[in-house]
Amino acid sequence: MSTAEPLLEINNLVKHFNLRSPGLFGKSRGTVHALNDISLNIREGETLAVVGESGCGKSTLARVITELYQTDGGEISYQSHTLRKNIQMIFQDPYASLNPRLTIGDIVAEPLVIQKTGNAVERQNKVATMLERVGLQQSDAARYPHQFSGGQRQRIAIARAIISEPELIIADEPLSALDVSIQSQILNLLIMLKKEQQLTYLFISHDLASVAHIADRVIVMYLGQIIESGDSAQIFDNPGHPYTQALILAAPAIGKGKRQKGVSIRGEAASPLSPPSGCCYHPRCPKMADSCAFEVPKLESIDQSDDSHLVACPIMLKSHIQL
Repeated sequence: MSTAEPLLEINNLVKHFNLRSPGLFGKSRGTVHALNDISLNIREGETLAVVGESGCGKSTLARVITELYQTDGGEISYQSHTLRKNIQMIFQDPYASLNPRLTIGDIVAEPLVIQKTGNAVERQNKVATMLERVGLQQSDAARYPHQFSGGQRQRIAIARAIISEPELIIADEPLSALDVSIQSQILNLLIMLKKEQQLTYLFISHDLASVAHIADRVIVMYLGQIIESGDSAQIFDNPGHPYTQALILAAPAIGKGKRQKGVSIRGEAASPLSPPSGCCYHPRCPKMADSCAFEVPKLESIDQSDDSHLVACPIMLKSHIQL
């Protein structure tokens, strides 16, 4: 795991969405609490994974960091102060993220054009190099997205992300739209490129097997809040929060194909329009105490001598249960 200084720091980040009924004067339908007081750092050279069920705020976090969404509170501090140039994003859907009217060469070169880097010949040469680096051919630059498979399109998206030599890549569910047979290829490509280009990753996923394979550190989110964080080994070998434990037990095991029989997360997640009081997970938690319904837990260290593993659950902190 990297021990470098933080490349990016986030403090007390808040993002809410006001929902309205259709129409110019639509009535307010409430506020979605997408991110609630999120604080984290991403260290240079590491892969930080963010995991959680759909709707927990993972993708909103990615879009706030890349300034696709404006924050409603909190601060984002980037080491080099040039956020846009040094952060690139790989999106979930390789079909929707590529402009069907542009050639692959134009798509991959787009960051260089926007940043006014090099002349046309230099950009063309760099596109050829990037295509080969991600496992495609130079001649593919003249073709169009519809001529490629999903896995090839994601390779194109990766080439576009790395061509401007960014420091931080945000990969938002980069494997979920791909066939299972292709997912491991793309995951291994990301790992290889990280080493070759000295990249830092924010890897967003609900696939715990992939996260265990690629991540140095893991953050677990639930209803817009961080409920556990730690080194990858700490999270997977000794999860501290009941939600993290349930996620790991319910996930398909590598080599076994299916999740453990009879294991699931009980109930449905509450709506971010009306999150529960107290601990956000308490309505579904098998270890809930009366105090969980009204006391908001803080992230605290499991080991008083080491603050690398944090859990927002006083019940588990008092009596940590290993799986």
